[in-house]
Amino acid sequence: MTHETRFETIRVTVDEGIAWVALNRPDKRNAMSPTLNSEMKQALDDLEINDDAGVIVLTGEGEAFSAGMDLKEYFRETEGESAIVQARFRRAATDWMWRRLMHYPKPTIAMVNGWCFGGAFTPLVACDLAIAANEATFGLSEINWGIIPAGNVTRAVAQVMNHRDSLYYIMTGEPFDGRKAAEMGLVNRSVPLADLRAATEQLARTLLGKNPTVLRQAKSAFKYVESLDWDTAEAMLGQMAAATAAQDPERGRRKGMAQFLDEKSFRPGLEGYRRDA
Repeated sequence: MTHETRFETIRVTVDEGIAWVALNRPDKRNAMSPTLNSEMKQALDDLEINDDAGVIVLTGEGEAFSAGMDLKEYFRETEGESAIVQARFRRAATDWMWRRLMHYPKPTIAMVNGWCFGGAFTPLVACDLAIAANEATFGLSEINWGIIPAGNVTRAVAQVMNHRDSLYYIMTGEPFDGRKAAEMGLVNRSVPLADLRAATEQLARTLLGKNPTVLRQAKSAFKYVESLDWDTAEAMLGQMAAATAAQDPERGRRKGMAQFLDEKSFRPGLEGYRRDA
C-alpha cells in the first residue's frame, strides 16, 4: 500500500517498506530553505515511529538532488537579523542535516539524481549509503562565491573523501560527475540515471531483509567507534553486542547459530539466516 504526504517543500511517499523523501523545490534546484529544513525535521520525526517505513531514501525532485543552501533566504534576507536569530536558522538546518541523519535509527540512502552542491554534501554524507547517477553534477563551489564550505560541509567531505581530493575540489571549485564521486568514496557507486531508482530500490530491499535491530546497532557501532582508540572501541563494541542480543525481539543470534551449527542450513558470509524460522 502506498501512502503519500505532501508538505510545502518536500514530498514523502511510503511504498512497501521504503520511504521516498524528496526535496520538492525543483524551480530552485531543491535549495534548502528555512521552511524545507523545518519540514525535513518533522518528516524524519514522523518516519521514525512509522512502522510502514523500514528504509529512508533521500532524493530530489526534477533535475537536482539539492543545490545547497538557499542563498537568498538564508543569507541575504537574514542579514539584518540579530546573531541569535541567525544562529537559530543555522541550528534548524544542522538539526536534520547531520545531527538527525547521522544517527537515525533506520537505514538511510541518499539517491543523488542530479545537481548536488555545497550544503547538500552534509545530508549526503550523513546518510548511511549513497547511490548517484553517472550524470549527476557535484560541486564545492563556495570558493567561487568568496566563502568557505561551512555549515559542516568541509567536515562531511573530510569524512568520506581523501585528503588530496577534498582539498582539490574545495580549492578549485571544479564540478565532477557521479563516476568521480564513486571513485573518491563520496558515494558507494554510480549508475546510469535511467537505472538509478531501480538500483536504489534493490539496495533498500536488501536492507529491509535484514534484522532491523541488528542493522540499527551495527551502523551505530561503526559510527561511534570510528574515532575511538582500539581499546575503547573493543570495550564499547562488546557492550553494544550484548545490548543488541538482549534487545532483539527476533533472537537473530540464536536463530543464526541454530541454522548454522545444528541445521547446517545457513552459510554465513554468503547469505542471511532465515528470519521467519
